[in-house]
Amino acid sequence: MANAIPLDLVHEVRQTCLCLATQRAARMLARRFDRAFRPVGLTNGQFSLMMPLNVPDPMRLGQLAAFLAMDRTTLTAALKSLERRGLVQVSPDETDHRARRLSLTEAGRETLAAALPIWRAEHAALEAELSTPNAAALRALLPTIKGAGDDLADV
Repeated sequence: MANAIPLDLVHEVRQTCLCLATQRAARMLARRFDRAFRPVGLTNGQFSLMMPLNVPDPMRLGQLAAFLAMDRTTLTAALKSLERRGLVQVSPDETDHRARRLSLTEAGRETLAAALPIWRAEHAALEAELSTPNAAALRALLPTIKGAGDDLADV
């Protein structure tokens, strides 16, 4: 194995890589909230996708994709199961028929309302585990991280 990376460099990446640490933490948090939301039939991703749709006027798909830092294709795929379950409605924009507008259905609002106390309880438990100053510092730091070419300042 002429191109093998030395083990000490593998350990360096494992111990210092912020991207790896963040990905691992995100997966652990996702599993934790997936388990918590199971009684209402949602995943953490579905909850996070539905919450910004709880607004008076339907949101454009592009707006939601930008807010969630997702590409449109991934968002469209994630919306399909919510639409099939009758929780989200996707309709053409009245002024631009190429654009799509997203809104919660009554069933979607009811499901989101049932999920909110679960989120509050799980979130409070997580904040207690992290301690309030650490949780606040992390929450303040994460939005400052941007990918190459990303600009979500207007979202």
